[in-house]
Amino acid sequence: MKINTNYLDLTENYLFSDIAKKVSAYSQAHPEASIIRLGIGDVTKPLCTPVIDALNKAVKEMSDADSFRGYAPDKGYDFLRSAIVKGDFESRGCDIDPDEIFVSDGAKSDCGNIQEIFDKDNVIAVCDPVYPVYADTNIMAGRKITYLPCTAENGFVPDIPKEKVDIIYLCYPNNPTGGVITKAKLQEYVDYANKTGAVIIYDAAYEAYIKDDSIPHSIYECEGAGTAAIELHSFSKNAGFTGLRLGYAVVPKDLIREGTSLNKLWARRHATKYNGAPYIVQRAGEAVYSAAGKEAVSKQVGDYMDNAAFIRRELKSMGYEVYGGENAPYIWLKTPDNMTSWEFFDYLLDEANVVGTPGSGFGKCGEGFFRLTAFGSEEATREAIQRIKNI
Repeated sequence: MKINTNYLDLTENYLFSDIAKKVSAYSQAHPEASIIRLGIGDVTKPLCTPVIDALNKAVKEMSDADSFRGYAPDKGYDFLRSAIVKGDFESRGCDIDPDEIFVSDGAKSDCGNIQEIFDKDNVIAVCDPVYPVYADTNIMAGRKITYLPCTAENGFVPDIPKEKVDIIYLCYPNNPTGGVITKAKLQEYVDYANKTGAVIIYDAAYEAYIKDDSIPHSIYECEGAGTAAIELHSFSKNAGFTGLRLGYAVVPKDLIREGTSLNKLWARRHATKYNGAPYIVQRAGEAVYSAAGKEAVSKQVGDYMDNAAFIRRELKSMGYEVYGGENAPYIWLKTPDNMTSWEFFDYLLDEANVVGTPGSGFGKCGEGFFRLTAFGSEEATREAIQRIKNI
């Protein structure tokens, strides 16, 4: 027996596991501390009424032999895929077919699994700082990774790679920096992929937070993206499905490399390794696209963005150098007094009992930065910022 030695090239722990261990140790040493967590991007608002109603109705159906459902279709139920196409793409002029939609248990799974349909010798390009799953899953597969610097100077949008790369991961609105990409710049990436034969993996998990009408919600708003890109979506951040688990991938039928349809490859992988999101969860997902669901979800997103605006405004008033928080639920701040990211983490935990995420955990270019999320309650968010003010 031999292990996959590529795993030995990973950092010992996943970033958020390290954070959890440090917070747990601090809590044990200081049981009186009231810790406010603005680190992990988990939502705090409960599921909205239209979603709960859909879940209850679906659960009742599962108790009746005539309406009981077993294994879900490989790609997801038609009712959800049709709702996705109408709600997320037709309204934006994107020509996406329901057969190009693959329902899953979340965008994180798709981010990690999509690389399986590509050869191990492909060169991968990821932004730096980066959501760790993009890099880690390709390290596990033994691929070469090229890091594209994302800095304040380039607006946290990387330049087109100078060397040839085969797969490019992009996430906008960006996690962790909160940056956004213009349609013109995204078009440059699409044109690059079509010219070189590369494929873009576009993570649109935070598109619901875009407030600027000029910012694209989908890469398929760009000309030619159907032959260049796979897009990933999540129900977690917009509709609070972090505990339900639901997402989807878009793999266009026109996306062909080496004479092979990537849609067919992903369909084969999906059918082999995945049994489908539960019926009741897919019904809940469908409810997100109802008139009442859209209104409720928009209200939740708006509340989180109010938190983001508050954090951004207050930190700037304290003299912090702050980015994000305008079209994304993440605030990316420069650490003060030349502190490292982990030094600032310890400082906030010790002095304010506030938890954020060290920027260096997202990559080399994240050193000297720190991420706060807007997903806390309004009360907790305001208390956390007040504590930071007081130190």
